[in-house]
Amino acid sequence: MIQWHPGFVAAVNLEMLQDKGNLQFEKEYNLNTRPLEIDLLVIKKEMDKEIRNEIGKIFKGHNLLEYKSPKERLDIDVFYKALGYACLYKSYGETVDAIKAKDVTITLLRESKPEGLFRSLKEQGFSVSELYQGIYHIEGKVLFPIQIIATGELDKISHIWLAALSARMGRQEMVNLLDTVDRLEGKWEREMADSVLEVSVGANRELVEALKGENRMCRALLEIMEPEINEAKEKARIEGMEAGMAEGRAKGRAEGRAEGREEGREEGREEGRAEGRAEATMEAIKNTVDLLRDLGHANTEIKMVLIKNFSVAEEEVDSYL
Repeated sequence: MIQWHPGFVAAVNLEMLQDKGNLQFEKEYNLNTRPLEIDLLVIKKEMDKEIRNEIGKIFKGHNLLEYKSPKERLDIDVFYKALGYACLYKSYGETVDAIKAKDVTITLLRESKPEGLFRSLKEQGFSVSELYQGIYHIEGKVLFPIQIIATGELDKISHIWLAALSARMGRQEMVNLLDTVDRLEGKWEREMADSVLEVSVGANRELVEALKGENRMCRALLEIMEPEINEAKEKARIEGMEAGMAEGRAKGRAEGRAEGREEGREEGREEGRAEGRAEATMEAIKNTVDLLRDLGHANTEIKMVLIKNFSVAEEEVDSYL
């Protein structure tokens, strides 16, 4: 399963990076004690500062964003549900009319343009206008400013993060995304980018397979899988150490009876530790090889991981495959 919504939250964070200090992001914001959630709430801290990203031009103090993945519908009922969520949010201020209606906005996002929704809106007397490429404003008898964004129509360079939430990426788009990720330096930015990249890689498997031979793709995939590899290594290390120390204690007792209890115990412990470390390393290598094979990686790529992460000598690496 591709986790589209975490990727969406990360993409919006990166889209608004220039104004990060002026915005507060609340993902899956609970509207009530019941399970009513909006995908993302963005609170603007300084009203007099204009958001530079086109998507944020509409933003007021309280901005509700609802995202639909490529397989989800964005229809007239979703439109009214978003209006209902905004009404609930406005009504939950700490005092009467604490949140002004004019200070609330709604943004609905989906990859393809919701033609059916636009027809329904026009039939009901609303007007739809494209103020920016892929960004449509809804006007008429609406309680709050509303925009609908077709992420697949956005400029692929200036909106690279939201455009990456697609199962139809082209080769150059993926290359541009990887180059952009490589240029990021901050830890927070890298974490957000990894969430977007994980969605893009998962949704564009065939393209990824075609690009696997390129060094940049190998690096990106290794970064995504690094936590899983480290987890497998740590689990194997702990299990191996526990088994090794138990065996060491047993050996220590046996040797202690023959050569002296204290000396034997110490030797047994040391031997057990050594064997435990060796067994842990072998188990971690085996788990890593199995993981990478399950993900469809070729032997050449697996060898790179073993050499880099386990310091396996090049002349010995074939024996682990």
